Amino acid sequence: MTAPGIAQDDLSDPQIAHIAYTAGQIDITAAEQALRKSTNPTVTDFAQTMVRDHKAVNVQALALVEKLGVTPEENATSTALSDAAQAKSEELEALEGEAFDAAYVANEVAYHRTVNEALEGTLIPSADNAELKALLETGLKLFASHQAHAEHLAADLQ
Repeated sequence: MTAPGIAQDDLSDPQIAHIAYTAGQIDITAAEQALRKSTNPTVTDFAQTMVRDHKAVNVQALALVEKLGVTPEENATSTALSDAAQAKSEELEALEGEAFDAAYVANEVAYHRTVNEALEGTLIPSADNAELKALLETGLKLFASHQAHAEHLAADLQ
């Protein structure tokens, strides 16, 4: 699930909304896989946090696009994210126990780093709508805490 580079010029707000929603949904799916496969309480607690927080942000995102009358628009970046996530999910599915936990958490570190960099460097600056920009900025703060949590958890699993 490590995200491919999210650097696309001239992104429209509907494309940005789709990328952000897709990124959140990918992390929900990964966390649900961890909840199904992991027996480590620390990893499952982290995964539950990912599900809760990313679902909450995606609900806000869907409410915003509905309010604005905007339809999120699939694009090369959101498709690449989905394809990479599917490949990573298959890779993680083959692992068990501590190997799964370590790989899942390492991927969460890398994924959040990539998405946070994209939010900060590309998506937020490219967003034209002030409400979309504000939602992305709120998401960035939350997801930066996720990255720090994942980094701490990864260190504990070593």
